[in-house]
Amino acid sequence: MSKDAKKLASRNANRSRTPHSQQFMKYIGSNWAERDNKLPKADAVAPFAAKRRAAVAKAFKGKVVVIAAGEMKTRSNDTEYRYRPHSAFAHLTGWGTHTVPSSILVIDARKGSKSTLFFRETAGHDTDEFFANSAIGEFWVGSRPGLKQVSALLGLPTKSLKTYEEFIKSVAKKDVVTLDDAAVAEFVSELRLVKDEYEIKEMRKAVAASVEGFKSVVRNLDRAITHPRGERIVEGAFFAEARANGNDLGYETIAAAGEHACTLHWIINDGKVNKGELLLLDAGVEVESLYTADVTRTLPINGKFNATQEMIYEAVREAADAAFKIAKPGVKFREIHAAAMKVIAQKTAEWGLLPVSAEESLEPDNQFHRRWMIHGTSHHLGMDVHDCAQARREMYLDAELKPGMIFTIEPGLYFHKDDLLVPKKFRGIGARIEDDVLVTKTGVENLTKALPRKARDVEAWMAKLKG
Repeated sequence: MSKDAKKLASRNANRSRTPHSQQFMKYIGSNWAERDNKLPKADAVAPFAAKRRAAVAKAFKGKVVVIAAGEMKTRSNDTEYRYRPHSAFAHLTGWGTHTVPSSILVIDARKGSKSTLFFRETAGHDTDEFFANSAIGEFWVGSRPGLKQVSALLGLPTKSLKTYEEFIKSVAKKDVVTLDDAAVAEFVSELRLVKDEYEIKEMRKAVAASVEGFKSVVRNLDRAITHPRGERIVEGAFFAEARANGNDLGYETIAAAGEHACTLHWIINDGKVNKGELLLLDAGVEVESLYTADVTRTLPINGKFNATQEMIYEAVREAADAAFKIAKPGVKFREIHAAAMKVIAQKTAEWGLLPVSAEESLEPDNQFHRRWMIHGTSHHLGMDVHDCAQARREMYLDAELKPGMIFTIEPGLYFHKDDLLVPKKFRGIGARIEDDVLVTKTGVENLTKALPRKARDVEAWMAKLKG
């Protein structure tokens, strides 16, 4: 670091007024009650995480696999984003929202399988870190757990992070692999393709919390209509439920009213919410274990679809239903999208939007119907909203569905306000329906079925919530 850079970095200390005299150190470190060192019961995730680590050890026999939780991320100057550990770390340890930043999991597969969790344990009252370190000190961010407590909770041997450097220096560099290695990144990603019993339970929690978020949005629509940035009212209503019933949002909420619904990742959310238009709400709650739902519903802001809105909306629902119909073990993942696209091609052909027939449009070199649905129909879901993203194509798009997989079904239609290929009455209308589904032995279970899908059912649901 240059002299100037060091000078700038030290300026954060200019605000500090914390005393450091020997007399103060002795005084602040005295007369504290003994910590509660009672060991917690093992978390329900512990045996599942152990099996995951065993799978990693088997795949990388002879290696030392290092999975870092990651550091705090700076938002601006000396303020940080709310901490979230890397998904692979959380999956392999079972440590969720309470993960201590900078923790490191080591899976030593050189002789059998031995895992160790290195983390920064709680500081003693006799250290200045305890009261003076605003990044990790107990006075500032709360107490950290002890090594024995975390070991008992996760069923995993623990060591102080202070000993990690000495350990890793003792390992030959050729034996160390990390998430920077493609093979490791692929394997730990593919390890999440089929969810275990614990993961499925957590996904149900995430969905249930998200349903409450959608209900809150409907109850706040009248307030959103009267606000100049009504989309922010929508966003805030869902976020309040996410924090109350979970850990956080699984991703930035898309609260897209009117023509904003045609922008696939509209997260600015600063527009008006007008009666007579549609609200496309794409949102999901992340629970304490870091599993997230991903749900979209398109709602008539005044509680009733007009004829054009309903026609477009029901076309999207028919496309989703087609995907639901074929989804079962043995079907390839990419076939779900193909089933939905057949309906989208048929509908856009019926409306006179295509230069060719629906069948011709479905040919690989044409795909004209995709002008109005440019995204895919499904993606895996779990700890990441787009889970298993590092998996190989043959394990993802080209793979057959298996019981335990959880993914989305989310077709849509988007007619931009300046699209001259569609009738004027279509312009500015965007609709998407997104459900989270679990593959069973015979088909799929719609985890988000508590939220209505048919136009008439959506209207009745909204009327009941607002009445």
